[in-house]
Amino acid sequence: MLLYHSADLLWASKIRSVADALGVAARPVRTLEMLEARLADSPVAALCVDLDAPDVALALIERLRGEAATASQRGIRVLAYGPHVAVDALQQARERGASRVMTRGAFDRTMAEVIRDLTKATGPGTPAEG
Repeated sequence: MLLYHSADLLWASKIRSVADALGVAARPVRTLEMLEARLADSPVAALCVDLDAPDVALALIERLRGEAATASQRGIRVLAYGPHVAVDALQQARERGASRVMTRGAFDRTMAEVIRDLTKATGPGTPAEG
């Protein structure tokens, strides 16, 4: 399953539509509490976070990379995306352990490929981050 956090309803709709077209289950997360609920009820392959809402986005990344995360949760791929002018937020996402950090434009141009890559199955010996 792909989880996504978006500060913009149009982007949320776009991510969901692309995931649906790829046959990937996708559900939104708007808060840490929603992330906890999703982690408890479904196997999660990836999380996309929107750096237009940096406080929530960075907290979600930290939850999956911090001490509270289980080994399997640390293996969840995390994509952080945001405006190219949000240099500090993009850097903070890298520092907090996002698997991939992209500008909004780059994500928009390659969304299907990125979602496919983020949610591909991993097996023994396969890196969980990509």
